[in-house]
Order: sequence, then structure tokens, then C-alpha cells
Amino acid sequence: MRNILILIFFILYCTNTLSEPSDKYFHIGKMESYNKKFTLYFKTRENAILARGEDYNYVTDYPQDLYLYDHKLKKDLPLISYEWFPNKAKLFLMDYDYPVFPEDFAYYLLEDNNTLVMVSANKNISKNLMFDIQKKELRSNDKNGKLEFIISSYAKNCGYADLDKKYKCNLFKPLISSNLIN
Repeated sequence: MRNILILIFFILYCTNTLSEPSDKYFHIGKMESYNKKFTLYFKTRENAILARGEDYNYVTDYPQDLYLYDHKLKKDLPLISYEWFPNKAKLFLMDYDYPVFPEDFAYYLLEDNNTLVMVSANKNISKNLMFDIQKKELRSNDKNGKLEFIISSYAKNCGYADLDKKYKCNLFKPLISSNLIN
């Protein structure tokens, strides 16, 4: 809960103090994979969606879905869309009674270029999710301590790759939708 509040505060701080959002803190709208084989990006839907909110019902004008652009195939592939995501996420977010959109999360792409850690960015969701890009499988992130979230927008992963390597920390910037900061 504390991490969510820090992230929300940081996003509000960035939007209020900077005239333009900085790529220093977030990947806004799109993010290239570490191996440069694909790009993740948000694509705006053509239709508005009526959804039940915590305090009132609201209309989400042109929500965004997460897509993958494969550089080798030169093809766009839908990755996380509103057609299936709210129902599947509901299985893991049993303590949250309202619909969630793909754009409600900050996406951390891990160095394996396959795992997305999804952290709620603007809703009171107490659980993080993980998405396997190759299997297109959503699951709950039950591995406490594997990924430490610091300074709200960065994720830090520290440790030894193997016995012959030095202790190393990696910082990951999240991918967020432009709708999240507007």
C-alpha cells in the first residue's frame, strides 16, 4: 500500500513540476526490449468503456491496450487488452471489486525480455501481477523479496548472477500509459 501511495505521489509531483514528462523516470507510451527484438507500446482503443468505479461509475474515453511490435516480423501483436484482462485479473485481485484496465499498471520488463511485473499505478490494488510474454499468461507475483521497489518509479533487483560474478544491482524504469499522467 505504501509503495502505491509513493508511486501516485511521484507521478503527481512529476506532472505538476515538469512541463513535459521526463523519460528519465518512466518509459511513457513505449519501451524497447533489452535485446532490441521487440517494442512494447500502448495503443488507444476506438471505443469508450463504461466502468464501475470505487466512488462512482465513469466513462473511460479511449482507454489503451498494451501491444508488442516484433521487429523481425514487422508485425503488431496485441498483448494485454481489455477484452480479456479484467476477467483474468479478477481471479488474482479478489480483494478489489472494480474493473481494472491494462493502462492502470506500470510495467517493469525484466532482463529476461519475457517477464513483465505489473504494479498498480492509480488504483488501490494490494497485489502485483506478472505477465509471461511468450506464453501470454497472467499470474500473481507471490515472490516477496525478489524485486524491491524503491523511490516509487524505479525497481531495483540486486544479487549475484552466479558464484563467479560480483554483486550487482539493476534499476528498471517502468512503462506507463500516457493516459496515466494526463
